Amino acid sequence: MKRDLLLFIAFALLIMVAPHFFHGGYLMNVLVFVGINTMLAIALNLLLGYAGQISLGHAGFFGLGAYISGVLTTTYALNPWSAMPLAALVVGCLAYLIGFPILKLKGHYLAMATLGLGIIIYIVFNETVDLTGGPSGLSGIPNLEVAGVVFDSDVKNYYLIWGVTLAVMLFSLNLANSRIGRALRAVHDSEVAAQVLGVNSRVLKVQIFALSAVISSLAGSLYAHTMTFVSPASFGFNFSIEVLTMVVIGGLGSIYGSFLGAALLTLLPEFLRGANDYDIIIYGALLMIMVMFMPGGLVRGIPALYRKIFKQKGEGDNA
Repeated sequence: MKRDLLLFIAFALLIMVAPHFFHGGYLMNVLVFVGINTMLAIALNLLLGYAGQISLGHAGFFGLGAYISGVLTTTYALNPWSAMPLAALVVGCLAYLIGFPILKLKGHYLAMATLGLGIIIYIVFNETVDLTGGPSGLSGIPNLEVAGVVFDSDVKNYYLIWGVTLAVMLFSLNLANSRIGRALRAVHDSEVAAQVLGVNSRVLKVQIFALSAVISSLAGSLYAHTMTFVSPASFGFNFSIEVLTMVVIGGLGSIYGSFLGAALLTLLPEFLRGANDYDIIIYGALLMIMVMFMPGGLVRGIPALYRKIFKQKGEGDNA
């Protein structure tokens, strides 16, 4: 436990000093999105990596958090710091209510049900023009403010987003190492065996589904108040697949893996922009290679590759 705490402190310090090496600019804005995507990847990883329940609709929860917070602050002039927890409460209650019927399903049936949920939410965003602005989006969302300090620059937004992201990471690490985390892994391995051991798997799955939705909603609210504009295009099916890819590439059942996956899939397209028409081919090829040679994700594949390289080097030196 002490080792985990030291690792988290080292990681947090690295994140906090990172802006001093970039000095603002476009890359700083991209790192803000890395933080938001890390929150989303952690949310889905708690559900998929720990509890073994797939979801293809988390972009919907992300969008609900953004739109509810945006509408409350623009249309009803509610303070953003009040709108964000209210949005999370609404999304959490919705996820809890629909979680009981949806999580009775398993495998591809569950995937299709959550996909349908995400599509329904996306359609609502598009069709409720008077409330959400429809396809044109919702603008004029205020920035967050603390003690007179307005978070209206990339550097300020970086510290805001990553401060919340680190809090979510710490909470998730503690949850994963707790009795609840062990129960989730038991449900993931064998739901029947977990029930025999006294775990109420049905309620636990719904609870982690609701928690995952709340974290996604929080990320959505932060996204809305950072960008000051939201549109349905940001919360479609493709983004749900992208978040799922972040979790798988980073490593299922790993909080730090969620960060690695989010960082890679957020930064990689930016670095490939110079490849012109070949960027999507390179992007796809790299993902295929990682899935083939790092099936456990980056968080397990990188140490394994490191050990393999140094083992071969040691054998070569001994020869």
